[in-house]
Amino acid sequence: MSYSYKNHNLFDPNSKEPYKISRSKIDAFLNCPRCFYLDRRLGISQPQGPAFTLNSAVDKLLKREFDIHRSKGTTHPLMKHYGIDAIPFDHHKMNEWRENFIGVRYHYKPTNFIISGAIDDVWVDKKDNLIVVDYKATSTLKEISLEDKWKQGYKKQMEIYQWLLKKNGFSVSDTGYFVYCNAISDKKAFDAKLEFNLQIIPYKGDVSWIESTLVDIRKCLENSQIPEVSVGCQFCQYVKSIIKIDKPKRTNLFE
Repeated sequence: MSYSYKNHNLFDPNSKEPYKISRSKIDAFLNCPRCFYLDRRLGISQPQGPAFTLNSAVDKLLKREFDIHRSKGTTHPLMKHYGIDAIPFDHHKMNEWRENFIGVRYHYKPTNFIISGAIDDVWVDKKDNLIVVDYKATSTLKEISLEDKWKQGYKKQMEIYQWLLKKNGFSVSDTGYFVYCNAISDKKAFDAKLEFNLQIIPYKGDVSWIESTLVDIRKCLENSQIPEVSVGCQFCQYVKSIIKIDKPKRTNLFE
């Protein structure tokens, strides 16, 4: 059995250069410090799942639609429907902020990390407060809410974007919005098309946890010891089970 190892952007505790940490890597640390450490220090990453291409298509179409109103300085009808007195924010860095692997960036000097996150959209209200907007696509017959356990990461995601924009000198509203596109699955026929119901869900963010978490990430990466197995991490538990089964045969899982 062969394993692939990544050598790019590994953390070097002896380096004085700023280290790049993406929004998704912060989320990975929160989910499991051990898996995060294996990835960022040793280059051993979890297997990647398939790309959600339908979600990406919805994301692109929404951006194009809101960009029409961005160029005109007008309010999207969906925003009017929900009583949101704002327009899509027109800024020369908007395309850069949306770009994967670039995004909104900030050098947080206490940890010497460059934090980045690719944002879906930004609106601006009458008081020049920026509003973080995140697009989500799903298909469910249940009422959509943010209370599911696995959606707590969505909230952290939005809060990181809010923090990044604040650190870049913008006035940012604590309330952001999730634009949910819910594919209708109970129609009589497919007819080679998907139809969606669109819903806006507000969320009041709290960025107070972010800077202390960045300090914790720095301590984790500088430690020469691999963190303990995380009880709540399914991947950790899977690897632990494999080692337990395989132990009578060999002592090195990666041989």
